[in-house]
Amino acid sequence: MFFNSLMALFSNDMGMDLGTANTLVYVKGQGIILFEPSVVAIRKGANNKVLAVGNRAKEMLGRTPGNIVAIRPLKDGVIADFEVTEQLLRSFITKVHHRRAWVHPRLVIAVPSGVTEVEKRAVVDSAERAGASEVYLVEEPMAAAIGSGIQISEPAGHMIVDIGGGTTEVAMISLAGVVLSQTVRIGGDEMDEAIIQHLKKTYNLLVGERTAEEIKIRVGSAFPLEDELKIEAKGRDLVSGLPKTITVSSEEVREALAEPVNTVVEAVRDTLERTPPELASDLVDRGIFLTGGGALLRGMDRLLASATDIPIHVTEDPLTTVVMGTGKILDEMSTLREVLINSQYA
Repeated sequence: MFFNSLMALFSNDMGMDLGTANTLVYVKGQGIILFEPSVVAIRKGANNKVLAVGNRAKEMLGRTPGNIVAIRPLKDGVIADFEVTEQLLRSFITKVHHRRAWVHPRLVIAVPSGVTEVEKRAVVDSAERAGASEVYLVEEPMAAAIGSGIQISEPAGHMIVDIGGGTTEVAMISLAGVVLSQTVRIGGDEMDEAIIQHLKKTYNLLVGERTAEEIKIRVGSAFPLEDELKIEAKGRDLVSGLPKTITVSSEEVREALAEPVNTVVEAVRDTLERTPPELASDLVDRGIFLTGGGALLRGMDRLLASATDIPIHVTEDPLTTVVMGTGKILDEMSTLREVLINSQYA
């Protein structure tokens, strides 16, 4: 413990958005210096040697020989593979600190508000084993609110909708606390899977995760567009087994995304219905703040606005809002300590 405390003096404190799809790292005094996929490539064997982490590992998804596997160790916002998550964290910590293996920074990690005590413990244990001297946890909606610039200490209601890779978080915040929240395990990954299944059923075309994600980004939408879009999709024909190219429209992609998108809308409506009237009335003027990668889906804000009759504000940079919140907590630890789930998880 003394050694860790001593080494922490020479390490930069870090805020981390440990996401299902991507991991972002904020370093105190430097800002966001790492934004990479939460993917680890491993050579299977006695020691399961790590070959690549982050961007290089994602490039290997679906393209590896039999003895190499590209793993996403987080599923639905929580740790699915403890050992691989530790490797992921260790790699990112040393990368941020320029490959100095002896660093032991303090970490503030954002976690979904619906995680269990066991899942919280798993995050803390993984981070400590990866080299962190102290680990603090904050709920993602709270981090997103802080990162959005919301004055969380006010006695007023603020609603955050954070659509991530594995989960969607809907939370009502007041007086620096989460009044009520709902986590649905629907996010960008389920949207990608919906596109994969649509192409398989409609065109007998099999595409991978990366292709589905590209289709979602380039032509995906949640609300009708003024000018509908088209994209070529390349994959393998399930009948002939040969490579095949088709043209996909934004209308049919929107139809494919309808189920996961509507699940997000229903989660928001359900949370609104359970919100105390005094806090709900605040939203008429303040609106709902939309963040996370799913906020970038075309028309998502318009769909939510039409479903709730409440103004929707997309945060300035939805992909970085949560990690910016962890950074502000690091910078203002003395005043924001109350938002942490733990002072140091025990």
